[in-house]
Amino acid sequence: MTLRHPRLPRACGVFVLALPWLLLAGCSSAPPRQAAEPMPAVAVPAALSEEQSQAVTVYALGLVGTPYRYGGNTPDSGFDCSGLIRHVYGRQAGLPAPRTVAQLQGWGHAVPIEALRTGDLVLFSKGGPPSHAGIYVGEGRFVHAPSTGGQVRLDRLKSGYWAQQQVAIRRP
Repeated sequence: MTLRHPRLPRACGVFVLALPWLLLAGCSSAPPRQAAEPMPAVAVPAALSEEQSQAVTVYALGLVGTPYRYGGNTPDSGFDCSGLIRHVYGRQAGLPAPRTVAQLQGWGHAVPIEALRTGDLVLFSKGGPPSHAGIYVGEGRFVHAPSTGGQVRLDRLKSGYWAQQQVAIRRP
């Protein structure tokens, strides 16, 4: 004689009987494999939503090729590194970023390098206070306005000069 509820199909009864065995089998299975990229252990607060971070990234990439100009803060006049950051975050996220690299050092929240995501700031130093900044755009790359006579460009964090710098990450 089979016990089952009159309104449940036969398959549900079989499932209910098999459920304890399925749960026990799960306890004895091998541990799951680690993901290729571990999730950050600490949640970092952010003023930007994921959509805003993406908008910041796409807009920053669109400014590649804009001339460098010390003190510049618009696409028409050119950019220095902090002017680029202030313009991009103001335009795409409505966040008034500080105007100097020294002030950017305290803007937002510190982020461990393992938790780096698009839209985060990367600040570079040679052991002292940061002297340069850019916007991380993914895949180990960042957009920045590097130097007089240059242009806003895309570089890799692990390329020659930048790999020799100390890097701090900030998330607005």
